[in-house]
Formats: sequence, structure tokens, C-alpha cells
Amino acid sequence: MDRPNRVAAIIAAAGEGLRMGAAQRKQYMMLGSRPVLAHVMSAFDKCDIIEEMFLVIPEADDDFCRNEIVDPLRLSKPIHLVSGGASRQESVYNGLKATEGRFDIVAIHDGVRPLIKIEKIAECVRTAEKYGGCILAVPANDTVKTVDEHDRVVVTMKRHMIRMAQTPQAFYYNLILGAHMAAQEENYAGTDDAELVEMCGEVVKVITGDSHNIKVTTPEDFKVAEALLSPQSGW
Repeated sequence: MDRPNRVAAIIAAAGEGLRMGAAQRKQYMMLGSRPVLAHVMSAFDKCDIIEEMFLVIPEADDDFCRNEIVDPLRLSKPIHLVSGGASRQESVYNGLKATEGRFDIVAIHDGVRPLIKIEKIAECVRTAEKYGGCILAVPANDTVKTVDEHDRVVVTMKRHMIRMAQTPQAFYYNLILGAHMAAQEENYAGTDDAELVEMCGEVVKVITGDSHNIKVTTPEDFKVAEALLSPQSGW
């Protein structure tokens, strides 16, 4: 009988959070009864398919994160703190290296997407097992236009073919590690991990995400997340 794939989560939470305009990093801000990052970690801890978590944070935040975020949660799965880099891409690469190749598949998630559903994590990983790579994404509700440097419309995109990417994004470890290494060699900065895999000519499968799985980046996003977490929302 084949050995089941080993799966780890890499949670990218090393951002400065400048767009939030707050004194505290957005991943540590209280959302309801716990920090934004705590919501993320709790969801991955409850997902049976995930074995360990590698939490990528600013290097100076190790003690704070351990004492104020990780320990109070009393999670059941091993948590490894990893120092982030100068960019999200570099931070994810640090997380990949920290796993030391012990896992077959990694699920990479933004530390400021606190409303991820457990079943979506599992579905993303299982789809990656079949196709090599998988991301969550939602259809575009608005018409999308490409513009030039003078803000003049160049082309109107076919909306039925447009998807708004989310995380987690799951890949076989060797695939995503190789994609990151290739990007480094080319000095290429992608907008997400899937783009790096695409640049290598590999297939990335898209499955339907969740409109509640928002990235908390601005004060407006924070208010939406608070509303979604309220008892009245039914989330």
C-alpha cells in the first residue's frame, strides 16, 4: 500500500502591514476574541490533512509570537517559527527551506486570510495531489480592463475566464521549491507562488474559493472581516 503524502502548511506572516496604517502589524491585530494570525493557525490546526505548520514571521517577532500568539492557542500540531525575508516571495522560500524536504506537499497561506474554511484547505491539498499544484480562486464580479501607462483602456478581458486568486496554494514540494529557485536565478518577482510554477510551464489547477476568504490588508478589509465573524453573519 502506498504511503500517504506528508503535508505541511507554510503560513506567510512576515509582512509589515503598512497599508493598515496601524501601530501594530495587521497579523497581530485583534479580530473578535483573538489575533488575525490566531484564526489562521487554528483553522490549519483543525485540518486533519495538515501535519505541521511553519510560521514565517519578522525575525524580531519570535518571542512575541511564541508567547502571545502560539502558546495561548494550545495547538495540537507542531509549530515552527521561521524568519521572513525582504519580500513575501523570499519569506515563502525561507519557509520551504525550513521544512528540510520532509514533506511531499506544502500548502502556502497568507497569514492575514483569517476566514479560510477547513474543508477548502483539504480540498486544495487533495487537488494538488492529483495535478501537482492547486489554488483557490473566485470568479470576477466586475468587468476587468487592461490599461496602458496613461490609464487608457487597452483591452476588456473576458470575464468568464478571469479568476481572483486566493490562498492556500498547494504544490508538491519539489515543484514549488524548483519554481522558487528558478525565479531567484532569473531575479523574477511573481505576484503569488502559482505564478512561479506557471513560469516553469507546469499546470496549476484552480478550484472554487470562498468570497469570505478575504485578505485583511486595509482598515476597510478589517471591518468586513469583523462583520463576517459576527454572530449575525451566520459564517
